[in-house]
Amino acid sequence: VQLQASGGGLVQAGGSLRLSCAASGRTFSEDRVGWFRQPPGKERELIGAIRWRDGSTYYADAVKGRFTISREYAKNTVYLQMNSLKPEDTAVYFCAAGPGRTLTRRDYTYWGQGTQVTVSS
Repeated sequence: VQLQASGGGLVQAGGSLRLSCAASGRTFSEDRVGWFRQPPGKERELIGAIRWRDGSTYYADAVKGRFTISREYAKNTVYLQMNSLKPEDTAVYFCAAGPGRTLTRRDYTYWGQGTQVTVSS
C-alpha cells in the first residue's frame, strides 16, 4: 500500500493550494484519511480527516473555515483544498490512512511522503 501526496508549492499569503492523496494497492473503503502537517521545528499535528464511506469530516480549529477535505471515488483520492493561506500554514503536509470511525484519532496505519507548502508574506 502506498499513499502519494502531491500538490505542495510556494504561494503568497491569501492564496490557495490543493493537495492530493492518492492510494495505490488498496482502496480507502472503510478508512479514515487524515491530513497532518509539521511546521519547521514543531511536532506533527492533525489538521483534518475524512471518513471515506460517508464523507464526514473533522477540522482543527487552526484551519476550520479555510481548509476543506473531499474525496473522489473514481480516483481513490482525497483532496485538501487550502484557501486564505497564511505564513503560519508553512509546513510539510502528510496524508495518512487507517481503519476506524473516530476522526480525531491520530494513529494511522499508512503514511504518504510529505509535500512542502510554503506561504510567503
